[in-house]
Amino acid sequence: MAPTDEYWMQFAYEQAAIAASKQEIPVGAVIVSQNQIIGAGYNAPICLSDPTAHAEVQALRQACMHLNNYRLPEDAVLYVTLEPCTMCVGALIHARVSKVVFGATEPKSGSLVSARKLFETGYYNHQFDIKAGCLSEQCSEQLSDFFKHRREQKKKQRLQESVLNKQNI
Repeated sequence: MAPTDEYWMQFAYEQAAIAASKQEIPVGAVIVSQNQIIGAGYNAPICLSDPTAHAEVQALRQACMHLNNYRLPEDAVLYVTLEPCTMCVGALIHARVSKVVFGATEPKSGSLVSARKLFETGYYNHQFDIKAGCLSEQCSEQLSDFFKHRREQKKKQRLQESVLNKQNI
Protein backbone atom coordinates (compact mmCIF):
# COMPACT_ATOMS: atom_id res chain seq x y z
CA MET A 1 0.00 0.00 0.00
CA ALA A 2 1.43 3.38 -1.03
CA PRO A 3 1.63 6.18 1.54
CA THR A 4 -1.19 8.71 1.37
CA ASP A 5 -0.98 12.42 0.66
CA GLU A 6 -1.60 13.01 4.37
CA TYR A 7 1.41 10.83 5.19
CA TRP A 8 3.75 12.93 3.05
CA MET A 9 2.17 16.23 4.14
CA GLN A 10 3.12 15.38 7.71
CA PHE A 11 6.79 15.60 6.65
CA ALA A 12 6.15 19.03 5.13
CA TYR A 13 4.44 20.05 8.37
CA GLU A 14 7.57 19.02 10.30
CA GLN A 15 9.67 21.19 7.98
CA ALA A 16 7.34 24.11 8.73
CA ALA A 17 7.94 23.58 12.46
CA ILE A 18 11.67 23.98 11.84
CA ALA A 19 10.98 27.32 10.12
CA ALA A 20 8.88 28.48 13.09
CA SER A 21 11.66 27.52 15.51
CA LYS A 22 13.94 29.88 13.57
CA GLN A 23 11.36 32.71 13.66
CA GLU A 24 10.56 32.21 9.98
CA ILE A 25 6.99 31.97 8.71
CA PRO A 26 6.16 28.27 9.16
CA VAL A 27 5.92 26.86 5.68
CA GLY A 28 7.42 23.49 4.87
CA ALA A 29 7.73 21.40 1.74
CA VAL A 30 8.89 17.99 0.58
CA ILE A 31 9.23 16.51 -2.90
CA VAL A 32 8.44 12.83 -3.31
CA SER A 33 9.42 10.54 -6.18
CA GLN A 34 9.16 6.73 -6.21
CA ASN A 35 7.75 6.79 -2.68
CA GLN A 36 10.72 8.56 -1.15
CA ILE A 37 11.55 12.14 -0.25
CA ILE A 38 14.10 13.54 -2.68
CA GLY A 39 13.99 17.12 -1.43
CA ALA A 40 12.85 18.97 1.67
CA GLY A 41 12.81 22.58 2.71
CA TYR A 42 11.33 25.24 4.92
CA ASN A 43 10.95 28.98 4.69
CA ALA A 44 14.30 30.67 5.33
CA PRO A 45 14.40 34.09 3.61
CA ILE A 46 15.33 35.90 6.85
CA CYS A 47 17.97 33.40 8.00
CA LEU A 48 19.54 33.17 4.54
CA SER A 49 19.03 36.83 3.56
CA ASP A 50 17.46 35.44 0.40
CA PRO A 51 13.99 36.51 -0.73
CA THR A 52 13.73 33.37 -2.88
CA ALA A 53 14.32 30.97 0.02
CA HIS A 54 10.70 29.85 0.22
CA ALA A 55 10.03 26.28 1.35
CA GLU A 56 9.15 25.14 -2.18
CA VAL A 57 12.32 26.59 -3.68
CA GLN A 58 14.45 25.10 -0.91
CA ALA A 59 12.90 21.66 -1.55
CA LEU A 60 13.37 22.07 -5.32
CA ARG A 61 17.03 22.99 -4.87
CA GLN A 62 17.65 19.96 -2.69
CA ALA A 63 15.81 17.59 -5.03
CA CYS A 64 17.58 18.90 -8.13
CA MET A 65 20.97 18.66 -6.45
CA HIS A 66 20.12 15.09 -5.37
CA LEU A 67 19.17 14.21 -8.96
CA ASN A 68 21.92 16.31 -10.56
CA ASN A 69 19.23 17.67 -12.89
CA TYR A 70 17.15 20.84 -12.99
CA ARG A 71 14.11 18.82 -14.05
CA LEU A 72 12.24 16.51 -11.72
CA PRO A 73 11.14 12.94 -12.56
CA GLU A 74 7.70 12.54 -14.13
CA ASP A 75 6.23 11.22 -10.87
CA ALA A 76 7.55 14.04 -8.63
CA VAL A 77 4.97 15.46 -6.24
CA LEU A 78 5.45 18.54 -4.07
CA TYR A 79 3.77 18.60 -0.66
CA VAL A 80 3.66 22.06 0.88
CA THR A 81 1.81 23.40 3.90
CA LEU A 82 0.71 26.66 2.24
CA GLU A 83 -0.54 27.41 -1.28
CA PRO A 84 2.45 28.49 -3.39
CA CYS A 85 3.04 32.09 -4.47
CA THR A 86 3.67 33.22 -8.05
CA MET A 87 7.45 32.85 -7.78
CA CYS A 88 7.17 29.31 -6.49
CA VAL A 89 4.62 28.30 -9.12
CA GLY A 90 7.05 29.52 -11.78
CA ALA A 91 9.86 27.46 -10.29
CA LEU A 92 7.61 24.39 -10.10
CA ILE A 93 6.67 24.81 -13.75
CA HIS A 94 10.32 25.03 -14.81
CA ALA A 95 11.22 21.97 -12.71
CA ARG A 96 8.30 20.04 -14.27
CA VAL A 97 6.70 18.85 -11.03
CA SER A 98 3.76 16.55 -11.81
CA LYS A 99 1.51 17.45 -8.89
CA VAL A 100 1.27 19.94 -6.03
CA VAL A 101 -0.55 19.01 -2.84
CA PHE A 102 -0.96 21.86 -0.39
CA GLY A 103 -2.53 22.39 3.00
CA ALA A 104 -3.76 25.91 3.70
CA THR A 105 -4.95 28.33 1.04
CA GLU A 106 -3.30 31.76 0.86
CA PRO A 107 -5.97 34.36 0.02
CA LYS A 108 -3.49 37.23 -0.43
CA SER A 109 -0.77 35.67 -2.55
CA GLY A 110 -1.80 32.10 -3.37
CA SER A 111 -1.32 31.51 -7.07
CA LEU A 112 -3.09 28.22 -7.74
CA VAL A 113 -6.65 28.47 -6.41
CA SER A 114 -6.84 31.71 -4.39
CA ALA A 115 -5.64 35.21 -5.31
CA ARG A 116 -4.16 34.29 -8.70
CA LYS A 117 -5.30 31.24 -10.60
CA LEU A 118 -2.29 31.19 -12.88
CA PHE A 119 -3.19 28.08 -14.84
CA GLU A 120 -6.45 29.65 -15.95
CA THR A 121 -4.47 32.03 -18.17
CA GLY A 122 -3.37 29.24 -20.52
CA TYR A 123 0.10 30.76 -20.90
CA TYR A 124 2.22 27.99 -19.48
CA ASN A 125 3.95 25.21 -21.41
CA HIS A 126 3.70 22.87 -18.43
CA GLN A 127 0.90 22.39 -15.95
CA PHE A 128 0.66 20.14 -12.96
CA ASP A 129 -2.18 18.57 -11.03
CA ILE A 130 -3.32 20.39 -7.91
CA LYS A 131 -4.81 19.03 -4.70
CA ALA A 132 -5.82 21.68 -2.17
CA GLY A 133 -6.71 21.22 1.47
CA CYS A 134 -4.56 18.29 2.57
CA LEU A 135 -4.31 18.58 6.39
CA SER A 136 -5.60 22.13 5.93
CA GLU A 137 -6.77 22.59 9.53
CA GLN A 138 -3.44 21.48 10.94
CA CYS A 139 -1.46 23.66 8.50
CA SER A 140 -3.71 26.70 9.02
CA GLU A 141 -3.50 26.36 12.79
CA GLN A 142 0.29 26.21 12.65
CA LEU A 143 0.37 29.49 10.72
CA SER A 144 -2.27 31.14 12.93
CA ASP A 145 -0.44 30.14 16.12
CA PHE A 146 2.82 31.53 14.75
CA PHE A 147 1.30 34.92 13.88
CA LYS A 148 -0.63 35.06 17.17
CA HIS A 149 2.60 34.47 19.07
CA ARG A 150 4.40 37.06 16.95
CA ARG A 151 1.69 39.68 17.67
CA GLU A 152 1.91 38.93 21.40
CA GLN A 153 5.69 39.37 21.29
CA LYS A 154 5.37 42.72 19.50
CA LYS A 155 2.74 43.87 22.00
CA LYS A 156 5.06 42.99 24.92
CA GLN A 157 7.94 44.76 23.21
CA ARG A 158 5.87 47.93 22.68
CA LEU A 159 4.76 47.82 26.32
CA GLN A 160 8.35 47.47 27.51
CA GLU A 161 9.44 50.38 25.30
CA SER A 162 6.59 52.49 26.64
CA VAL A 163 7.62 51.77 30.22
CA LEU A 164 11.23 52.63 29.43
CA ASN A 165 10.21 55.88 27.74
CA LYS A 166 8.13 56.91 30.80
CA GLN A 167 11.07 56.17 33.09
CA ASN A 168 13.31 58.43 30.99
CA ILE A 169 10.95 61.41 31.26
